[in-house]
Amino acid sequence: MTDRWRTFGAPALAAVTIVALCLGALVGWLAFGERTPPDDGADAGFARDMSEHHAQAVQMSQLVMQRTDDEAVRRLAVDISNTQGYERGMMGTWLDDWGLPRARGEQRMAWMSSAGTSMEGMDHGDTADLPAGVPMPGMASPTEIQELGEASGEEAEVLFLQLMTTHHLSGVDMAQAAVDQAQQPEVLLAAQKMVDAQVGEVLLMQDMLEERDAAPREDVDAWVEQRDAASGGTGDATSPSEAPGGHDH
Repeated sequence: MTDRWRTFGAPALAAVTIVALCLGALVGWLAFGERTPPDDGADAGFARDMSEHHAQAVQMSQLVMQRTDDEAVRRLAVDISNTQGYERGMMGTWLDDWGLPRARGEQRMAWMSSAGTSMEGMDHGDTADLPAGVPMPGMASPTEIQELGEASGEEAEVLFLQLMTTHHLSGVDMAQAAVDQAQQPEVLLAAQKMVDAQVGEVLLMQDMLEERDAAPREDVDAWVEQRDAASGGTGDATSPSEAPGGHDH
């Protein structure tokens, strides 16, 4: 009996055990493993659209760095350029890892039309009525980019802070839509970090404009209140010094 077990029973049991383990691993992967997101879903759409949005923020930051001697503005511009440049690379890597093209196959921000976000009622932007040369809400026009490139000193600082505030307001709304709709853990984490950091920078830039006897083009306080109301928040906005990548001026 012992010899028969060694000859037939033990190898058979081992084979059955290995098959069972493989099947268990396969079932676990099918149930809980990472899925490739759809090409027209929120994860891919956010990665493509926010990459383009970030590209202009990097461009404006590098322009103002060359046109001001103000340390606070330069520090903010360097931080935005470095952070958003890194995030662009990260989002491109996501698409590569998912086996999806970096080029979009649908209209910009089409993924944001999905219903059911926690920020329902907020304006996530409509690309149909944008000025010529402006691909997404919040982005500066070619004329405004040219004006920033020709300005210097405090004029450049004020224009940069106003343009970047507008840029961030729409960027936060886009990132919040990703928090509400995306499925990939890495996208959810990164989008929430973008929301936190850019809200802090919006508040910082509002203060920096006030120091220069200027103001944002939008009502930032009303925007913050609208965000709090839509998300059921307490009304305590992220402070610049608490936000990731924020500054204490």
